[in-house]
Amino acid sequence: MIIAVVQIPMPKRPKEAAIAAQTRSAPTFRALGEKGLLRKDYLNGDAGGGGVYTWVSREAAEAFYNAEWFAKAETSFGTRPTVTYYETYVTVDNVKGETIVRD
Repeated sequence: MIIAVVQIPMPKRPKEAAIAAQTRSAPTFRALGEKGLLRKDYLNGDAGGGGVYTWVSREAAEAFYNAEWFAKAETSFGTRPTVTYYETYVTVDNVKGETIVRD
């Protein structure tokens, strides 16, 4: 599995505005489940916005973060996001009460 951290340099949004924008875009990301997106956590902070995405593979992530995606994001946010990829082998899930180890 791959974690992709997308960072968008932008001003921090007030909580209500962030929730409104994030819930509007949530259906887009729910639809990406069939393309390998397992989870997205939205980010909103002093360093900007973005998301932490969990993908089934780096190939699935890179298929999404293509030139068209970067162009659309830059148009939407007025700045180019950065995407950093991380391999993840072990997940601690306190909700399920388990530690998941992947080969």
